[in-house]
Amino acid sequence: MAKVHQFDVVVVGAGGAGLMAGLYASRNAKTAVISKLYPTRSHTGAAQGGISAALGNYEEDKPEWHMYDTVKGSDYLGDQDAIEFMCNEAIDAVLELEHMGLPFDRTPEGRISQRPFGGHTNNETGKPVRRAAHAADRTGHMILQTLYQQCLKNKVNFFDEYQALDFIMVNGRAAGVVAVELATGELHTIHAKSVIFATGGHGRIFDVTSNAYAYTGDGAAILLRHGIPLEDMEFFQFHPTGIYKLGILITEGVRGEGGVLINGNGDRFMPKYAPGVKDLASRDVVSRAIYTEIKEGRGVNGSNYVYLDIRPETVNKFAAQDGRTNPDGSPYNLTADAVLKKIPDIVDFCRVYLGVDPVTQLMPIQPTAHYTMGGIPTNKYGEVIVDDKGATVPGLFAAGECACVSVHGANRLGTNSLLDIVVFGKHAGLKAAEYAKSAGFENLPGDAESGARSAFEALRTGSGRENAFDIANEMKQVMFADVGIYRNEKDMQSALDKVRELKERFKNVGVTDTGKIFNTELLNAWELGNLLDIAEVVAVSALNRKESRGGHSREDYPDRDDANWLKHTLIAKKNGKLEIHYKPVVITKHQPKARVY
Repeated sequence: MAKVHQFDVVVVGAGGAGLMAGLYASRNAKTAVISKLYPTRSHTGAAQGGISAALGNYEEDKPEWHMYDTVKGSDYLGDQDAIEFMCNEAIDAVLELEHMGLPFDRTPEGRISQRPFGGHTNNETGKPVRRAAHAADRTGHMILQTLYQQCLKNKVNFFDEYQALDFIMVNGRAAGVVAVELATGELHTIHAKSVIFATGGHGRIFDVTSNAYAYTGDGAAILLRHGIPLEDMEFFQFHPTGIYKLGILITEGVRGEGGVLINGNGDRFMPKYAPGVKDLASRDVVSRAIYTEIKEGRGVNGSNYVYLDIRPETVNKFAAQDGRTNPDGSPYNLTADAVLKKIPDIVDFCRVYLGVDPVTQLMPIQPTAHYTMGGIPTNKYGEVIVDDKGATVPGLFAAGECACVSVHGANRLGTNSLLDIVVFGKHAGLKAAEYAKSAGFENLPGDAESGARSAFEALRTGSGRENAFDIANEMKQVMFADVGIYRNEKDMQSALDKVRELKERFKNVGVTDTGKIFNTELLNAWELGNLLDIAEVVAVSALNRKESRGGHSREDYPDRDDANWLKHTLIAKKNGKLEIHYKPVVITKHQPKARVY
């Protein structure tokens, strides 16, 4: 029998969304947070550039401008009621983080400093607006540290280094989760009235990614196996600037500070693709522009990368050409000291991993798999919904990148991810605690952990000959090559066939380490099972959507098709087969139109 613990609310995942949910739930309910990592190692720490809010600390800004930019950035697939809710909550959310102790950079007057970011504009002039509140290029890291300290202060119960294996549902209601303690290999059942999944994304289905090794789609895969649908899984964002070959993120904040993209001919190319905002166009636009340059033979040395240039002499030359000014109207001028102050981590990354000093040298970059717009369907309060009518699973919630409240639609604007985790993590925590206050504990079946135990033990003690590492590499390579930035039916079908072949091979995976204590080989194999399930869902969803929209760009269907495809995909596993249904996009204020930057 597994060890049993009882809490009003259990949160699975301790990134920004999980910590925010745990913090707010703990104010009104006995709360536990379980995480396969120590909380401050969560992937939120890799978010660099900032968190968006129309504070207007340098110039005029409005939540309604923020809303429009988000709707436009989503390629009109985002639900506008949820987007408006998030943008209206943004200012208070950032100020709350400040009051919790988050060390934002400051203006000369002492207000929170903000920088421009891709797709964020003054809607009246079309020019970039400073909307990203930042702590150098360590904003996500600082959010993690701040929220973790607040959780400790509020006596949240932490189960660190516990891997969630299964979700428990009784009488159609959430009843808890089953997890394995990494230090002992023992199973634990966390009996709860409310369960919040905040397990992050699934970027590890791709070969070149900015995502942490822990980003293996655990929460989404677990709920998929319980018949819960996933929403808009065809939409995955490729960040334009990852370190060449490694995929390590170079924040959009570099371009916000004036950095420009340079092709192999030495030319700045973004004005050709986005004449209005140039290098600060939306991420999907910039990623496609880079790959177009490469495809047409203008990569560096004929290879599959271009340069990002933040050298002060380059920045200042183009700033003068563009007429860029400081908030006081003086000409924009970047110094070497300012580069070191504003993007210290990026400078260190490039020096360590590339042997390149961004102050004096060009950074080789390529798009990197970065963010999933899809995930577990939720409403704006984090309640998990299961159909096009908004029906929910009582006691089940999700928040953060694993969730799809659909504020990002087909493409997420930079800095909206940190806003998403703070706003919807908070409301998921509040709603989960509210539900727990009025709900009772469901009676657990005596074999609540039996399914997880048998699957986990079969993997640990099996005699299979397949190697999980080899299967993972094959999956990542085919998904990056054939379900990446540019897609077509032939390649995606080939990728799907390959993934299904790998799923069959996975049934014969064996591990050489049969121990129970910190068995990372076993855990990697378990995570691979989740990744394969998610990769199949992504490929099926992408094949099904016969248009181009946001992060889903098809060579065989190059145009957006609002008449047939202005709708969300819901994909669920029924009787072992994937089935697709749809739900409408919520449109309130902004009718779809062509995206022009």
